[in-house]
Amino acid sequence: MSENEAVGSTGRLKPITEGEWAGWSTWIGDAFEQRAGPFYERREADGSNIAAFRAEERHMNGAGFMHGGCLMTFADSALFTIATDALAGGHGVTMHLAGDFLDPARVGQFIEARGEVVRAGGKTLYVVGMVRADGAPVLSFNGIIRKVRRD
Repeated sequence: MSENEAVGSTGRLKPITEGEWAGWSTWIGDAFEQRAGPFYERREADGSNIAAFRAEERHMNGAGFMHGGCLMTFADSALFTIATDALAGGHGVTMHLAGDFLDPARVGQFIEARGEVVRAGGKTLYVVGMVRADGAPVLSFNGIIRKVRRD
C-alpha cells in the first residue's frame, strides 16, 4: 500500500488525481459501493467531510428519476464519510438509517451529502445529513453507527 492510501473498513481509500474527481478519494475493495456509485469523498477546508457522485442513467428508476434505493445506499455510505473523525480509523456497522425523500434527482446532476455527528458516546454515533442534487435538497437522512471490532 502506498503512502497515499489509508486502510479503511471497506478497503483502501484511493486518491483520484485526474478528471472530474481529481482531489477526491474513493474506496477500492468495496465492490458494492463501486457498482452502486462509485462514490467519492473529501475533506473540506472547514474540516468537514463530504461525499458525492455524478447521477448516471443506471441510477434512475423507470420514471427517469434517481431510484430511492440508490439515494439510500449513498446516504448509508455518507454516514461513514461524515463520521470519519468520530470513527478514528475504527470500524462500524449501520444500526439504523432513515430518510425523507424531498425531491427527485435527475441524470447528470452532482449528488452530494453533508452532515454532522450530533452525538458520539462509547460505541454509538448519531449522524444527520442532507443529500443535494445540484444544490437542491433531495433526501434528508439520519443514522446510527455502531463501532465494532474487526476480528
